[in-house]
Amino acid sequence: MAILKPFRGLRPPVELAAMVASRPYDVLNSDEARQEAEGNAYSLLHIIKPEIDLPSGIDEHSPEVYQKAADNLEMFKSRGWLQQESMESLYIYAQTMEGRTQYGLVGCAAVDDYLKGVIKKHELTRSEKEEDRMKHVRITNANMEPVFFAYPAVPEIDRIVAGIVNSRAPIYDFVASDGFGHHFWLVEDPSEITRLVELFAAIPATYVADGHHRTAAAALVGQEKRAANPNHSGNEEYNYFLAVHFPDNQLRIIDYNRVVKDLNGLSALELLQKLEEDFEVEKIGAEIYKPEALHIFSMYLDGIWYKLTAKDGRYNDHDPIGVLDVTILSALVLDKILGIKDLRTDKRIDFVGGIRGLGELKRRVDAGEMKVAFALYAVSMQQLINIADSGNIMPPKTTWFEPKLRSGLVVHELQQPFLK
Repeated sequence: MAILKPFRGLRPPVELAAMVASRPYDVLNSDEARQEAEGNAYSLLHIIKPEIDLPSGIDEHSPEVYQKAADNLEMFKSRGWLQQESMESLYIYAQTMEGRTQYGLVGCAAVDDYLKGVIKKHELTRSEKEEDRMKHVRITNANMEPVFFAYPAVPEIDRIVAGIVNSRAPIYDFVASDGFGHHFWLVEDPSEITRLVELFAAIPATYVADGHHRTAAAALVGQEKRAANPNHSGNEEYNYFLAVHFPDNQLRIIDYNRVVKDLNGLSALELLQKLEEDFEVEKIGAEIYKPEALHIFSMYLDGIWYKLTAKDGRYNDHDPIGVLDVTILSALVLDKILGIKDLRTDKRIDFVGGIRGLGELKRRVDAGEMKVAFALYAVSMQQLINIADSGNIMPPKTTWFEPKLRSGLVVHELQQPFLK
């Protein structure tokens, strides 16, 4: 049973929404965030990347940076750039990319659902990244950014969402600088809220699509606050955290590709010969080649694209991990031939999200920065769900969801102020 909880959101006035909304904290480094927020005092980057308001070069994990996040949040509230909803509500957040629109329900997920495994994950988290987000949540006392969840599609939820979207104008509706459309509706009808909450309660599990560290951090801070509150009842706002829930059949995972700095002492010819042990190798030529099916890979080497088709017996379609192309590539190429044992720590490999296109792989190899590139067929939502349901963890850098959620359309405070 999955919990979807309405809450009194903290959100920007209509005229400021497009300026407040920002890309997530973890897709920009400090310099990129400074540049993106330049000239825009309203950008949420001043809260989620607060080092941009401090001297360049400051350690982004220093106490001054976290304190700046809290100070800037209070400033946003005092100036009316973020305003409290008058009643507990849900929201619909739709995103449009390349003519496709996906519709998510914005509400709070439960800390208990995460601790009990009702919210399922498919990635490992790193303690230092968890601690960074925990410090940010502690000092702001808020979930400044939503996490991105998927759930098994429910026809009645689809009908309710469609009814709202088709009958009411969105409160926010803009196209961001990346060309993606963002559309946001307020759901305040008590009967609609009650029914959506009831329908969610019948869903056996939800899945973290993007935002594993923020999810873990929110749950851990919730646990801390419970332990520190002798009058804990279970109804406090810190028992919940901000999430956007999308039906699984509307989501698309984009390929996540690899580039490698050297051939582990091999010549290009020797690499091709070794690949023939486990793959059918077909020379394509200078024109970019994108894999068109599972277990087919693309390789760019010395100005030439190749099609690599894994031979029978080199993978296990009945195993949720063994079926993944990232598993096949890691075992049969990166480890076996190129000597890359740990994708998380080896400095010889880098990862390129498919949103950049395969031209980015070609560019990095042609520039001499990398020696060889591999493109993979994208993981499916069903593969992600199968792995999460089986309790397994995907290899690093397997999924890339696009478009990313914009931060700042609504914020969840862990201690809701009293109604005036």
